Amino acid sequence: MQRPIQRIYIPHLVKDPGKTRIIEVNDYLSELETLTPVKGRIQIQHRGTFLDVAAQAETIATLSCHRCLKNYNTRIQVDTSEFIWLQEPQPEAHGEEVEVGLDELIETLPPQGHFEPGQWLYEQLCLAIPQRQICDPACKGISHPLASEEDANTATDQRWSALSALKQQLSD
Repeated sequence: MQRPIQRIYIPHLVKDPGKTRIIEVNDYLSELETLTPVKGRIQIQHRGTFLDVAAQAETIATLSCHRCLKNYNTRIQVDTSEFIWLQEPQPEAHGEEVEVGLDELIETLPPQGHFEPGQWLYEQLCLAIPQRQICDPACKGISHPLASEEDANTATDQRWSALSALKQQLSD
């Protein structure tokens, strides 16, 4: 096992060869429960006014099927990149409503601050977890105890009895 992914002081990236740091990952992330360690690499490149961060990583996690509630294992993979702008944080207006444009919805860090590659990778892996967690496309879901059609007919909600009687009259 490797030691946890250390945060990076952003000004130190400028001193790295090519202003680039590559981090090989082969460890568990403490916030993410996985069966196997996260394996891959993160590349952080300082480009003056922004960081160019890219990652390729994978792991296997146990998820719970949203249809049948059974646990199943699935591979979670990321192959992504992101620009993180380097700018000083803007002072917040306390108690005032602030309008934010779409172009302002970007990730920023202070130029003299730290970048947390482990946290960034955790966020990318969380985004890669499927929102519809289905163990198998053919999964029928939880089996109902009233599996037979006869049982289902006798267990009809009484509020529908008038409709059932009308249906019976029309079929006769």
